[in-house]
Amino acid sequence: MSEQAPVAVVGAGSFGTAVANLLAENNNVLLYSRLPERVELMESSRSSAGQPLHERVAVTHSLKEIANRCFLIFPIVPSEHFSGMLAELSPYLRPDHFLIHGTKGLHVEPANLQLGLESRLKRHQVLTMSELILRETVVLRVGCLHGPNLASEIAQGLPAATVIGSRFDEVINEGKQALRSNRFQVYGSYDVMGIELAGVLKNILAIGSGMVRGLALGENARALLMTRGLSELIHLGKTLHIDPRAFLGLAGIGDIIATCSSPHSRNYTVGFRLAKGETLPQILDSMEEVAEGVHTVQVALALANEEGVSMPIIGMLHRILFEDAPVTESLQRLMSYRINRDVDFI
Repeated sequence: MSEQAPVAVVGAGSFGTAVANLLAENNNVLLYSRLPERVELMESSRSSAGQPLHERVAVTHSLKEIANRCFLIFPIVPSEHFSGMLAELSPYLRPDHFLIHGTKGLHVEPANLQLGLESRLKRHQVLTMSELILRETVVLRVGCLHGPNLASEIAQGLPAATVIGSRFDEVINEGKQALRSNRFQVYGSYDVMGIELAGVLKNILAIGSGMVRGLALGENARALLMTRGLSELIHLGKTLHIDPRAFLGLAGIGDIIATCSSPHSRNYTVGFRLAKGETLPQILDSMEEVAEGVHTVQVALALANEEGVSMPIIGMLHRILFEDAPVTESLQRLMSYRINRDVDFI
Protein backbone atom coordinates (compact mmCIF):
# COMPACT_ATOMS: atom_id res chain seq x y z
CA MET A 1 0.00 0.00 0.00
CA SER A 2 2.65 2.50 1.04
CA GLU A 3 4.57 1.81 -2.18
CA GLN A 4 1.57 2.72 -4.34
CA ALA A 5 0.54 6.02 -2.73
CA PRO A 6 2.15 8.79 -0.70
CA VAL A 7 1.93 8.65 3.08
CA ALA A 8 0.32 11.62 4.83
CA VAL A 9 1.16 13.49 8.03
CA VAL A 10 -1.54 15.82 9.37
CA GLY A 11 0.15 18.45 11.50
CA ALA A 12 3.35 20.32 10.70
CA GLY A 13 4.63 20.95 14.21
CA SER A 14 8.06 19.80 15.34
CA PHE A 15 7.10 16.13 15.80
CA GLY A 16 4.87 16.01 12.73
CA THR A 17 7.67 17.42 10.61
CA ALA A 18 10.21 15.00 12.08
CA VAL A 19 7.88 12.07 11.31
CA ALA A 20 7.30 13.36 7.77
CA ASN A 21 11.06 13.42 7.15
CA LEU A 22 11.40 9.91 8.61
CA LEU A 23 8.64 8.63 6.34
CA ALA A 24 10.26 10.32 3.34
CA GLU A 25 13.25 7.98 3.62
CA ASN A 26 10.92 5.19 2.41
CA ASN A 27 7.95 6.97 0.79
CA ASN A 28 6.65 10.05 -0.93
CA VAL A 29 4.97 12.15 1.78
CA LEU A 30 2.20 14.75 1.96
CA LEU A 31 2.58 17.07 4.98
CA TYR A 32 -0.55 19.01 5.94
CA SER A 33 -0.86 22.41 7.60
CA ARG A 34 -4.26 24.09 7.80
CA LEU A 35 -3.02 27.62 7.06
CA PRO A 36 -2.47 28.33 3.34
CA GLU A 37 0.03 31.09 4.11
CA ARG A 38 2.11 28.73 6.23
CA VAL A 39 2.04 26.09 3.49
CA GLU A 40 3.25 28.71 1.04
CA LEU A 41 6.12 29.63 3.37
CA MET A 42 6.99 25.97 3.92
CA GLU A 43 7.06 25.43 0.19
CA SER A 44 9.23 28.45 -0.56
CA SER A 45 11.69 27.84 2.31
CA ARG A 46 11.53 24.04 2.09
CA SER A 47 11.42 23.94 5.87
CA SER A 48 8.90 23.40 8.66
CA ALA A 49 9.16 23.91 12.43
CA GLY A 50 12.83 24.82 11.99
CA GLN A 51 13.62 21.59 10.12
CA PRO A 52 14.64 21.26 6.46
CA LEU A 53 12.10 19.23 4.51
CA HIS A 54 13.20 16.04 2.77
CA GLU A 55 13.02 16.30 -1.01
CA ARG A 56 10.23 13.68 -1.05
CA VAL A 57 7.98 15.73 1.25
CA ALA A 58 5.30 17.80 -0.46
CA VAL A 59 3.11 20.21 1.53
CA THR A 60 -0.62 20.89 1.32
CA HIS A 61 -3.46 22.64 3.13
CA SER A 62 -6.12 20.36 1.63
CA LEU A 63 -7.45 17.52 3.78
CA LYS A 64 -9.44 16.36 0.79
CA GLU A 65 -6.19 15.86 -1.12
CA ILE A 66 -4.74 13.96 1.84
CA ALA A 67 -7.68 11.54 1.96
CA ASN A 68 -7.95 11.13 -1.81
CA ARG A 69 -4.29 10.41 -2.45
CA CYS A 70 -3.20 8.57 0.71
CA PHE A 71 -4.25 5.34 2.40
CA LEU A 72 -1.88 5.59 5.39
CA ILE A 73 -2.32 8.80 7.42
CA PHE A 74 -0.46 9.94 10.56
CA PRO A 75 -2.49 12.61 12.45
CA ILE A 76 -0.11 14.48 14.77
CA VAL A 77 -1.90 17.53 16.16
CA PRO A 78 -2.42 18.68 19.78
CA SER A 79 -5.25 16.92 21.61
CA GLU A 80 -7.17 20.18 22.03
CA HIS A 81 -7.41 20.48 18.23
CA PHE A 82 -7.78 16.78 17.44
CA SER A 83 -11.57 16.66 17.48
CA GLY A 84 -11.82 19.72 15.24
CA MET A 85 -9.30 18.24 12.83
CA LEU A 86 -11.31 15.01 12.65
CA ALA A 87 -14.50 16.96 11.95
CA GLU A 88 -12.80 18.51 8.90
CA LEU A 89 -11.10 15.30 7.74
CA SER A 90 -13.93 12.85 8.41
CA PRO A 91 -16.10 13.65 5.34
CA TYR A 92 -13.24 12.53 3.08
CA LEU A 93 -12.25 9.35 4.94
CA ARG A 94 -13.16 5.82 3.88
CA PRO A 95 -13.24 2.54 5.84
CA ASP A 96 -10.09 1.37 4.04
CA HIS A 97 -7.92 4.22 5.37
CA PHE A 98 -5.30 3.45 8.02
CA LEU A 99 -4.82 6.13 10.72
CA ILE A 100 -1.85 5.97 13.12
CA HIS A 101 -1.87 9.00 15.39
CA GLY A 102 1.09 10.43 17.30
CA THR A 103 -0.77 12.68 19.76
CA LYS A 104 0.01 12.20 23.47
CA GLY A 105 -3.11 13.71 24.96
CA LEU A 106 -6.67 12.99 26.11
CA HIS A 107 -10.08 14.29 25.02
CA VAL A 108 -12.53 15.14 27.82
CA GLU A 109 -16.29 15.53 27.52
CA PRO A 110 -17.94 17.92 27.81
CA ALA A 111 -15.16 19.91 26.17
CA ASN A 112 -15.77 23.02 28.32
CA LEU A 113 -15.62 21.12 31.62
CA GLN A 114 -13.59 22.90 34.29
CA LEU A 115 -11.46 20.52 36.35
CA GLY A 116 -10.27 21.18 39.91
CA LEU A 117 -8.54 19.34 42.75
CA GLU A 118 -11.74 17.52 43.81
CA SER A 119 -13.18 16.96 40.32
CA ARG A 120 -14.22 13.49 39.21
CA LEU A 121 -14.28 12.00 35.73
CA LYS A 122 -15.84 8.72 34.71
CA ARG A 123 -13.93 6.66 32.18
CA HIS A 124 -16.52 7.21 29.44
CA GLN A 125 -15.90 10.96 29.68
CA VAL A 126 -12.24 10.54 28.75
CA LEU A 127 -11.30 9.40 25.25
CA THR A 128 -7.91 8.54 23.83
CA MET A 129 -7.23 9.74 20.32
CA SER A 130 -7.79 6.24 18.95
CA GLU A 131 -11.20 6.10 20.60
CA LEU A 132 -11.99 9.53 19.17
CA ILE A 133 -11.02 8.42 15.65
CA LEU A 134 -13.21 5.32 15.90
CA ARG A 135 -16.16 7.35 17.15
CA GLU A 136 -15.91 10.30 14.80
CA THR A 137 -14.91 8.61 11.52
CA VAL A 138 -15.68 5.53 9.42
CA VAL A 139 -12.07 4.36 9.75
CA LEU A 140 -11.72 0.90 11.30
CA ARG A 141 -7.97 0.30 11.28
CA VAL A 142 -6.48 2.63 13.85
CA GLY A 143 -3.16 2.73 15.70
CA CYS A 144 -1.00 4.97 17.85
CA LEU A 145 2.69 5.91 17.67
CA HIS A 146 4.35 6.38 21.07
CA GLY A 147 7.83 6.10 22.53
CA PRO A 148 10.96 8.09 23.42
CA ASN A 149 10.75 10.26 20.30
CA LEU A 150 12.08 13.75 21.01
CA ALA A 151 11.52 15.62 17.77
CA SER A 152 14.77 17.57 18.00
CA GLU A 153 16.86 14.39 18.18
CA ILE A 154 14.97 12.70 15.35
CA ALA A 155 15.50 15.83 13.27
CA GLN A 156 19.26 15.54 13.89
CA GLY A 157 19.25 11.97 12.56
CA LEU A 158 20.05 10.44 15.95
CA PRO A 159 18.97 6.82 16.56
CA ALA A 160 15.58 6.21 18.18
CA ALA A 161 12.76 3.69 18.45
CA THR A 162 9.01 3.74 18.79
CA VAL A 163 6.09 1.37 19.27
CA ILE A 164 2.95 1.19 17.14
CA GLY A 165 -0.05 0.04 19.12
CA SER A 166 -2.97 -1.44 17.17
CA ARG A 167 -5.37 -4.37 17.27
CA PHE A 168 -4.59 -5.01 13.60
CA ASP A 169 -1.47 -6.72 12.25
CA GLU A 170 -1.85 -4.85 8.96
CA VAL A 171 -1.72 -1.47 10.71
CA ILE A 172 1.42 -2.42 12.63
CA ASN A 173 3.07 -3.87 9.52
CA GLU A 174 2.21 -0.89 7.31
CA GLY A 175 3.50 1.49 9.99
CA LYS A 176 6.73 -0.49 10.34
CA GLN A 177 7.26 -0.61 6.59
CA ALA A 178 6.69 3.13 6.27
CA LEU A 179 8.83 4.26 9.22
CA ARG A 180 11.62 1.76 9.86
CA SER A 181 15.17 2.71 8.87
CA ASN A 182 18.75 2.23 10.03
CA ARG A 183 18.24 5.04 12.54
CA PHE A 184 14.64 4.39 13.58
CA GLN A 185 13.47 1.05 14.97
CA VAL A 186 9.74 0.25 15.16
CA TYR A 187 8.12 -2.27 17.50
CA GLY A 188 4.51 -3.40 17.62
CA SER A 189 1.93 -4.05 20.33
CA TYR A 190 -1.68 -5.20 20.30
CA ASP A 191 -2.32 -3.27 23.55
CA VAL A 192 -3.26 -0.03 21.85
CA MET A 193 -5.05 1.37 24.92
CA GLY A 194 -2.14 0.57 27.21
CA ILE A 195 0.39 2.11 24.82
CA GLU A 196 -1.73 5.24 24.46
CA LEU A 197 -2.29 5.79 28.17
CA ALA A 198 1.34 5.08 29.07
CA GLY A 199 2.49 7.58 26.45
CA VAL A 200 0.02 10.19 27.64
CA LEU A 201 0.35 9.84 31.42
CA LYS A 202 4.14 9.85 31.49
CA ASN A 203 4.08 13.57 30.55
CA ILE A 204 2.97 14.25 34.11
CA LEU A 205 6.24 12.89 35.47
CA ALA A 206 8.26 15.03 33.05
CA ILE A 207 6.77 18.16 34.64
CA GLY A 208 7.73 16.96 38.11
CA SER A 209 11.20 15.97 36.96
CA GLY A 210 11.76 19.44 35.55
CA MET A 211 10.77 20.94 38.90
CA VAL A 212 13.26 18.79 40.81
CA ARG A 213 16.02 19.68 38.35
CA GLY A 214 15.08 23.37 38.48
CA LEU A 215 15.42 23.36 42.28
CA ALA A 216 18.76 21.50 42.05
CA LEU A 217 17.53 18.84 44.47
CA GLY A 218 19.75 16.18 42.92
CA GLU A 219 19.39 13.04 40.88
CA ASN A 220 18.37 10.90 43.86
CA ALA A 221 15.28 13.04 44.39
CA ARG A 222 14.49 13.04 40.68
CA ALA A 223 14.75 9.25 40.55
CA LEU A 224 12.43 9.04 43.56
CA LEU A 225 9.81 11.20 41.90
CA MET A 226 10.01 9.29 38.61
CA THR A 227 9.75 5.81 40.14
CA ARG A 228 7.05 6.60 42.70
CA GLY A 229 5.19 8.62 40.08
CA LEU A 230 5.33 5.65 37.72
CA SER A 231 3.83 3.51 40.47
CA GLU A 232 0.91 5.93 40.77
CA LEU A 233 0.32 5.86 37.03
CA ILE A 234 0.34 2.06 36.97
CA HIS A 235 -2.16 1.91 39.83
CA LEU A 236 -4.44 4.29 37.92
CA GLY A 237 -3.96 2.26 34.76
CA LYS A 238 -4.94 -0.97 36.53
CA THR A 239 -8.25 0.53 37.67
CA LEU A 240 -8.87 1.37 34.00
CA HIS A 241 -8.09 -2.28 33.08
CA ILE A 242 -4.69 -1.51 31.55
CA ASP A 243 -2.01 -4.21 31.65
CA PRO A 244 0.95 -2.85 33.73
CA ARG A 245 3.36 -4.18 31.11
CA ALA A 246 2.38 -1.28 28.84
CA PHE A 247 4.11 1.07 31.30
CA LEU A 248 7.32 -0.97 31.32
CA GLY A 249 8.21 -0.68 27.62
CA LEU A 250 9.11 2.06 25.17
CA ALA A 251 5.87 4.02 25.60
CA GLY A 252 6.25 3.98 29.38
CA ILE A 253 9.70 3.74 30.93
CA GLY A 254 11.41 4.43 27.61
CA ASP A 255 9.55 7.69 27.13
CA ILE A 256 9.89 8.57 30.83
CA ILE A 257 13.69 8.37 30.57
CA ALA A 258 13.72 10.68 27.55
CA THR A 259 11.11 13.27 28.56
CA CYS A 260 12.07 13.41 32.23
CA SER A 261 15.71 14.16 31.42
CA SER A 262 15.79 16.39 28.37
CA PRO A 263 15.46 20.19 28.18
CA HIS A 264 14.02 19.54 24.71
CA SER A 265 10.92 18.06 26.38
CA ARG A 266 8.15 20.67 26.56
CA ASN A 267 6.69 19.17 29.75
CA TYR A 268 10.09 19.03 31.46
CA THR A 269 10.58 22.68 30.49
CA VAL A 270 7.29 23.69 32.11
CA GLY A 271 8.37 22.14 35.43
CA PHE A 272 11.87 23.58 35.24
CA ARG A 273 10.62 27.11 34.59
CA LEU A 274 8.02 26.86 37.36
CA ALA A 275 10.81 25.93 39.78
CA LYS A 276 12.71 29.03 38.65
CA GLY A 277 9.81 31.27 39.64
CA GLU A 278 7.77 31.79 36.47
CA THR A 279 4.00 31.41 36.54
CA LEU A 280 2.16 28.81 34.49
CA PRO A 281 0.37 31.44 32.32
CA GLN A 282 3.71 33.11 31.57
CA ILE A 283 5.25 29.81 30.54
CA LEU A 284 2.35 28.62 28.39
CA ASP A 285 1.99 31.98 26.65
CA SER A 286 5.64 31.89 25.62
CA MET A 287 5.64 28.32 24.29
CA GLU A 288 5.14 27.77 20.57
CA GLU A 289 3.79 24.23 21.02
CA VAL A 290 1.50 22.54 23.54
CA ALA A 291 2.79 20.87 26.70
CA GLU A 292 0.19 18.09 26.90
CA GLY A 293 1.14 17.11 30.44
CA VAL A 294 -0.42 20.23 31.97
CA HIS A 295 -3.94 19.20 30.96
CA THR A 296 -3.17 15.54 31.62
CA VAL A 297 -2.45 16.30 35.30
CA GLN A 298 -6.04 17.50 35.68
CA VAL A 299 -7.54 14.56 33.81
CA ALA A 300 -5.48 11.92 35.63
CA LEU A 301 -6.33 13.33 39.05
CA ALA A 302 -10.05 13.52 38.22
CA LEU A 303 -10.01 9.88 37.05
CA ALA A 304 -8.13 8.87 40.20
CA ASN A 305 -10.67 10.70 42.40
CA GLU A 306 -13.50 8.80 40.72
CA GLU A 307 -11.70 5.45 41.03
CA GLY A 308 -10.49 6.02 44.60
CA VAL A 309 -6.80 5.79 43.70
CA SER A 310 -4.31 7.59 45.96
CA MET A 311 -2.01 9.78 43.84
CA PRO A 312 0.00 12.10 46.14
CA ILE A 313 2.55 13.06 43.48
CA ILE A 314 -0.05 13.94 40.85
CA GLY A 315 -2.07 15.78 43.51
CA MET A 316 1.02 17.76 44.47
CA LEU A 317 1.68 18.69 40.84
CA HIS A 318 -1.94 19.79 40.46
CA ARG A 319 -1.64 22.14 43.44
CA ILE A 320 1.57 23.64 42.08
CA LEU A 321 0.23 24.10 38.54
CA PHE A 322 -3.27 25.34 39.28
CA GLU A 323 -3.40 26.55 42.89
CA ASP A 324 -0.12 28.45 43.16
CA ALA A 325 1.29 26.09 45.79
CA PRO A 326 5.01 26.78 46.41
CA VAL A 327 7.19 24.31 44.52
CA THR A 328 9.83 23.83 47.21
CA GLU A 329 7.35 23.41 50.06
CA SER A 330 5.22 20.97 48.03
CA LEU A 331 8.17 18.75 47.18
CA GLN A 332 9.34 18.74 50.79
CA ARG A 333 5.85 17.71 51.93
CA LEU A 334 6.00 14.82 49.51
CA MET A 335 9.14 13.53 51.25
CA SER A 336 7.12 13.03 54.47
CA TYR A 337 4.41 10.94 52.78
CA ARG A 338 4.27 7.45 54.29
CA ILE A 339 4.78 4.63 51.78
CA ASN A 340 4.79 1.06 53.06
CA ARG A 341 6.02 -0.87 50.04
CA ASP A 342 8.30 -0.18 47.11
CA VAL A 343 7.01 -2.15 44.12
CA ASP A 344 3.34 -2.50 45.04
CA PHE A 345 1.73 -2.78 41.62
CA ILE A 346 2.77 -6.32 40.61
